[in-house]
Order: sequence, then C-alpha cells, then structure tokens
Amino acid sequence: MQTDIEIAQSAKMKPIKEIAEQLGILEDEIEYYGKYKAKISNTVLKRLENRKDGKLVLVTAINPTPAGEGKTTTTVGLGQAMAKIGKKAVIALREPSLGPVMGVKGGAAGGGYAQVVPMDDINLHFTGDFHAITAANNLLSAAIDNHLQQGNRLGIDPRKISFKRVLDCNDRALRNVVVGLGGKVNGIPREDGFMITVASEIMAILCLATDLMDLKARLSKIVIGYTYDDQPVTAAQIGVAGAMTVLLKDAVKPNLVQTLENTPCIIHGGPFANIAHGCNSVLATKTAMKLADYCITEAGFGADLGAEKFFDIKCRYGGLKPDAVVLVATVRALKYNGGVPKTDLKTPNPEALRKGICNLEKHIENIQKFGLPLIVALNAFDTDSAEENQIVMDACAKYGVQCVLSTVFANGGAGGVDLAEALCKLLETEKPAFRFMYDEKESIPSKIEKVAKEIYGADGVHFTADAQKMIQKIEAMGMDKLPVCMAKTQYSLSDDASKLGRPEHFSITVREIRLSAGAGFIVALTGNILVMPGLPKVPAANNIDIDADGQITGLF
Repeated sequence: MQTDIEIAQSAKMKPIKEIAEQLGILEDEIEYYGKYKAKISNTVLKRLENRKDGKLVLVTAINPTPAGEGKTTTTVGLGQAMAKIGKKAVIALREPSLGPVMGVKGGAAGGGYAQVVPMDDINLHFTGDFHAITAANNLLSAAIDNHLQQGNRLGIDPRKISFKRVLDCNDRALRNVVVGLGGKVNGIPREDGFMITVASEIMAILCLATDLMDLKARLSKIVIGYTYDDQPVTAAQIGVAGAMTVLLKDAVKPNLVQTLENTPCIIHGGPFANIAHGCNSVLATKTAMKLADYCITEAGFGADLGAEKFFDIKCRYGGLKPDAVVLVATVRALKYNGGVPKTDLKTPNPEALRKGICNLEKHIENIQKFGLPLIVALNAFDTDSAEENQIVMDACAKYGVQCVLSTVFANGGAGGVDLAEALCKLLETEKPAFRFMYDEKESIPSKIEKVAKEIYGADGVHFTADAQKMIQKIEAMGMDKLPVCMAKTQYSLSDDASKLGRPEHFSITVREIRLSAGAGFIVALTGNILVMPGLPKVPAANNIDIDADGQITGLF
C-alpha cells in the first residue's frame, strides 16, 4: 500500500469552486487560496440563518496509544461513506499544528484512503491562520513590554504578567526565558516564556467566537497580568485589541477543502485537547450544519478530554445540541490499555484485550451521562484477529451499544458504509436528551470535582496551595462562573499517563489554575502537562524533504 502522502499526491481533486457550488455557496461568499483551498465568508451564516440545521454528530475516541488510533481517519471516512449512501454531509475538522507534524505524532489530515486534501498544504502553512494567531498573540506581548518601557502607566507588576509569547513549533528551550536584556534601550528585564500556538488563549478565542465583533470583544477581555496592587489588566487597557482583530480578520473565516473522494470538508482552528478545549471553531461547525444535512465533526484525543470539552464548553457557548456520538476504538489501543507494550500490539492477545476493554466501557458510560445515543466504530488494522473484533463487539452489546467494523483507512468511503448506515438508523430511532456535566454557576472546585469524579472516575481532587490562591483571586474578580477546561494527559483517564485501563482509587491533583477570560473558561492544569512541548530524539522533521520539482516526501 502507498504511503499517506503518496495517496494524497495522486488524488483527483476537483477545483474548490466546484466543491463550493455543490454546497450552494455563492461566488461572492468564497475567497480562493489557490485552486484547491478557499475561505468561506461569514455572510453565509447570515444568508442561511433561517435554514434548518443539519444533524450534528461528534466523533470521539477511547484513550489512545502514543501512536494515535485513527479518530480523524474515521471522521473523514465516515463523511465519505455518508456520500456513498446518498447523504449530504460536511466534515468539520481542526487544522493541524506544526508541533506534532514536525515532532512525533505526525499530521492530522486522516490517513490511507480517508484523507482531506491537499494534505501537504493542510499539514504545513495551509491558509496562514496559525501564523495570524501567532502574530496577534505576539503583538500583545510586544505591547505589554513596550508599556513597561514607556513608563508603565497602568502599574503592571512585571512579576505578575501571565500572558506568554507563542510559536507553532515544539521547542523546549523556550519554555522559560528572560526578555529585556541588553541595557535600558532594550526594555525592562523580566521572566517570560513561550507556549505552542495551539495552546494559546487566542486560538481558543478564535474557535469560540461567533463573529468578528465577538472576536474583538473576547480579545479585549484577555487578562494579561496584574498590577502592583493585584488588580487585573486586560488587553483592552493595553490598547491593541483592535489591531489584534485586524490581524485575525481573515483567520476567523472557515477554510473549505475536500476529501480524496471529493466530500466537502471545513477545517478551522486547532486547539490541543490535552491543553485547551480541543475542538474546531463554532463558526465552522455552524456553517457545516447550515450547508448539509449532516455535520460530522471531531474532538481531540479521548472522550475524557475532547468530548467533555466539546459538550461543556463549545456546545455551551455555541448553543449547539449534538444528535449522536461515534466513539472510535481499536483493538490495539485496548490491548495497550490492557498492559501490552507498544512494540507488541500487532500480536493477537485476547486476554490483554479483555483486560483493557474496561477503558472502552468507561467512555461508553461517560457519553451516556451526557444523554446522547452512540455507536462504537471499531477502526480496523490488518493485524487484528476476528476473535479480538468479536470480543469488542460483545462488550459493547452489554451496554446496548452497536459496534461496527470500519475499514476506511484501506477502503475509503466504501469501508465505512456499514458505519454510515448504522449511524443514520441511530439518528432516526433514538432521540438525544443532551445535558451538561455541571452548571457553570457552581464553584470552581465543584465543577472540577464533577469532571474528575464523573468522567475520570477519580475519588477526589487535591488543589495545591497555588491553585487555591488563584481560585480565590478569580472569585474576588467575579470571574468564577465560567466553564472549566481541564489540562490533562490524553493517555489515561487519570492525570498519570502510566495508569492505563480504568484506574480506580486515585485522586486528581490540580497544580495550577489559569483564567482565560477572553475565551471564557478557567484552565485547570493537572499532572505534568506542558504548554510548550519538546521534540523527540528523532523528530519527524528529520525525514521530511522536497525535491527540485517541489515534490514533498516523508511528511508521513
């Protein structure tokens, strides 16, 4: 079988104008970025505001192995399969970050014969959205340091500046830096640091904004730090919220591309789910729901992270009510959760599979707690045995949940027809009773404890002294009635990546609390989560190259 990039480079793409036309997008509602990429004007939503919304289907997953288990591949393949059975569907995805692309995880455009294209463009600079977010973020950082240099009229305490610079690249050396060195003309020396762009509050803001003016209002609310008398200072007070919005005026528009089988796909925004809220933009999802009968979207990493935040943050702010969930599982991920080393996952091991299947069962229970019907998509690998597949299906049946084998990686849309048909039947026969996990008006500790206990299965939550102090500060500011965004490892239901399967008798430690006032949530950092990842010993970038004809190799 060809590599992912070889498959993508041999795809017969349609001009993006044709993809737009088949969705009913007007000529003046599209902005072309070459022949196969375009931005959709936000005027589409205004024109179609009275059109009935399509069904909203979330694709999520069990806790993955470090290699990833094909959630995006399943999302893309399901969208292609919906077209195969005559349904009008639009896929809604996040944009890939250069950090994983050049690091260890790889890109996020699907795989095999279930990909979005042009894959190399999407995984690299795409339409420049992330660069615009980086520029807007670093403009604010520059303005903060300039404010200090020019007299510090607001009385900002340089030791209490919480807003960080960003870069869309894994670079551990930038986690902690000192800026302003070199004498008086070069600024006020202070400690600073970088986050990866996808972990930034501005990325989250872009993905939760409902229009350009909402974007500007949210940017204005960013708390950049505190004064000497401990009063919050916002981006509006620094004076560059308008300029930041100008830098993001095009980035706020969703991007239109297509799959290998010419199914429309809207890709927009890309916050990490183990750090931020892990969902594509509200604007992209709402646009997809107006343009098609079905919107197939995804949330990052396992359902304990991406799905919970999709429901409790994105749906809350976007006024969205999902209709069903597709929960992706793989035999090899369940064996990994049963204690099998990553190097041995290709070997059949029914005993380990039965041990690890508790992870899938917990995620099924969690989705049902939100009042949503679900179906399990068993993403097939050629090393899986028939016996192992049956073990997973039998486990799902005990919960009254259908499990359908998906072969979209090898067979494209045709390999997802059974899944698509089962999903449509589910949507016709079961009605959602969607509900949030908590009321945002509850206290910060109460909201965090509900997620930890109900979703992770923890016995309780321990808050460090620093976390408690920040909670008190947020309460004093009157900003505590916001949803919580948990920053946690994706590899375990707990905050310890080594605790696989379905951990019991553990507590979650919240070591730090951060206020993202512009995005509208409170971040709780647990475990050893880092907002600026590092590169592995042999980065994926070492294998990426280009020849004299512009042909890229090694991207996957």
